[in-house]
This record gives sequence, structure tokens and C-alpha cells, in this order.
Amino acid sequence: MSYLRISEAAALLGVSDDTVRRWIEQGKLTAIQLENGRKWLSGRELAEFLRTRADAPEPGVTVAASARNRMRGIVTRVVKDRVMAQVEMQAGPFRLVSLLSAESVEELGLEVGSVAVASVKSTHVVVEIPES
Repeated sequence: MSYLRISEAAALLGVSDDTVRRWIEQGKLTAIQLENGRKWLSGRELAEFLRTRADAPEPGVTVAASARNRMRGIVTRVVKDRVMAQVEMQAGPFRLVSLLSAESVEELGLEVGSVAVASVKSTHVVVEIPES
């Protein structure tokens, strides 16, 4: 199982370290103390926390944006059969879904709670600016 430092979890969630610590104090997340004395979070629990909090952004909230091509996040779901797999990630407020071979998922060792980077390459990218 993968474990994340509070600062890593905060970066993946798009919040401050103090926010993650408050969530731990409020019982929204559970921290464990490893041998080195530092508090860590279970990648699996963090993925579930992200999945339950994931909402589509409100229309009109963004003034202007263009997504970066590489987004670091945490795997929140893996569904696979013998040939293909669907991997869902949460990168800050963004939910990403990728379809790839089951063999690739095995080779990469992807599982719920894994930290991964989604690279997006497209010949057609739409950039939008919503109405005020």
C-alpha cells in the first residue's frame, strides 16, 4: 500500500498542509505514524476521500484557463477485464479518465492510491472562456 506525506496529499488535493491537518483533526482523514515519527496518509483512503468529494466545477467559475499537458494526481479507481482497463485519477480539482490496456496497468502497477502523472496529447484541444 502506498503512503503519502501530508505535504504530498495537500499538493494532490490542491489545498494547504494546514487544511489537511485540520481534516485529520476533524476525523475526515486518518493519519498514521510511521517509524520515523512523521504522520502519513494511506493513498487508498485519500483516493476514496477524493472520489467522494469530486464534483464537476461550476459553470462560469473559471475566468480563463488552459490545462497543462502533464497533471500529477492520485488514482481513485481501476476497472479492468482481461484486455482493457479504465483508470480514473484526481489531479487537484480535475477528474481524469483513461482507457488503456490491462497489460499496461499491470506493468505500471496502477492501483487505487497510486500517485501517477497523466499526460495529455491531442490534435484537438478546446480552450474556453465562460460568460461573466
